[in-house]
Amino acid sequence: MKIHEYQGKKILKKYGVPVPEGAVADNPLDAKKIAESLGSTVVVKAQIHAGGRGKGGGVKVVKDPEEAEKAAEKILGMNLVTHQTGPEGRQVKKVLIEEGMEIKKELYLGITIDRASSKPVIMASKAGGVEIEEVAKKTPERILKETVDPALGILPYQARKLVFGLNTEPGHVREMTSFIIKLYNAFKGEDCSLAEINPLVITGDNRVLALDAKISFDDNALYRHKDILELRDLDEEEELEVEASKFNLNYIKLDGNIGCMVNGAGLAMSTMDIIKLAGGEPANFLDVGGGANEEMIENAFRILLSDKNVKGVLINIFGGILRCDTLAKGIVQAAKHLNIQIPVVVRMEGTNVKEGKEILKASGLALISESGMKNAAEKIVKEISS
Repeated sequence: MKIHEYQGKKILKKYGVPVPEGAVADNPLDAKKIAESLGSTVVVKAQIHAGGRGKGGGVKVVKDPEEAEKAAEKILGMNLVTHQTGPEGRQVKKVLIEEGMEIKKELYLGITIDRASSKPVIMASKAGGVEIEEVAKKTPERILKETVDPALGILPYQARKLVFGLNTEPGHVREMTSFIIKLYNAFKGEDCSLAEINPLVITGDNRVLALDAKISFDDNALYRHKDILELRDLDEEEELEVEASKFNLNYIKLDGNIGCMVNGAGLAMSTMDIIKLAGGEPANFLDVGGGANEEMIENAFRILLSDKNVKGVLINIFGGILRCDTLAKGIVQAAKHLNIQIPVVVRMEGTNVKEGKEILKASGLALISESGMKNAAEKIVKEISS
């Protein structure tokens, strides 16, 4: 789960991570009042779940409250398009008004989970303010990494090692070390999957501040953080993904035209790969899980078909806990209730596969049964192309 910058900074502040003074507004008049309280130069920043806001016109530096009001009026309600939003963009409903400052140095600091070691990894770089993906691609040697043993937590020498690697001035070593330790404490304490500060700045008056904050949380740990769950902004998420979450379905919308229904994340990834190998493009990632019932199958179908780009559906199920006959009943029920008019190819193997295929055959519906993933993928691609 992602949250807005202003929400992330509020959480960081709770752990003692220094952030600029500021407040959020949803109308130009409030933006002006906040600017008045901060005095002189302020920054007006659009609040959406995406980076690259400045390049898209969503960040403005202004010199007085009147300019802040005008900037907020221009940004609020705009459809902000960045490289992370896609061409459809995101509507801006709130702006963060923060103190302006002289920036002497920009750095990068981030914490995420290294899946190779199954441990948190802290990354730091002198290339602050630049997209870290580009730095990793073109100049990976500029990224410093320190893996943390979760049983021990971050040790002071590890933080100092990163600070010295950034060639930090002696007067900032203690403050920077403290910053890194506090950020890790926030990452661990809130069950984050990502805590990224880009840029981490040293100001003209020698403060160390998180000028930006991008924080995401492990969905599986949200039951421990009801307060964080309340920060969820459904307007920033895909409508179909929000709908799928209501039925415990794992759904991610993609740009293709072949809807995928699969049980198991690994099988879902393989299914999308084999669709592309067959010359097609997957329209989604949809994992119904091992414990799906007939009602969940119908809801999954409804969500798939709600995507107007979907021209055909490939169902690829390995029956284990989700038996093939249960799947088949759900498919037939969905096909009748939803009046499906597009090709549907079903490949199923596993528990009660014979019974499942008989149910599909006896339904009298135009459902195409195939054996083998390769055959099924080639068949759905052929069906939507004919």
